[in-house]
Amino acid sequence: MNAKTVVILIIAVLLLIIILQNTQIVTMRLFFWKISLSRIILLAVTLIVGFALGYFVGEITASKPKNG
Repeated sequence: MNAKTVVILIIAVLLLIIILQNTQIVTMRLFFWKISLSRIILLAVTLIVGFALGYFVGEITASKPKNG
């Protein structure tokens, strides 16, 4: 096995552990709404939103011409 395969297997095992430990139902309040969902889904949505915001902010700031 090469290094890439080992790293992918380690990441997959860690992800499986995180999923198995975060299956509880949590209630999220957002303004007037209450949403009940699995904690791992909430973590995944938060991660995706964070990456998307970071990407878009990076794209916006990178497209500006730099002086100097």
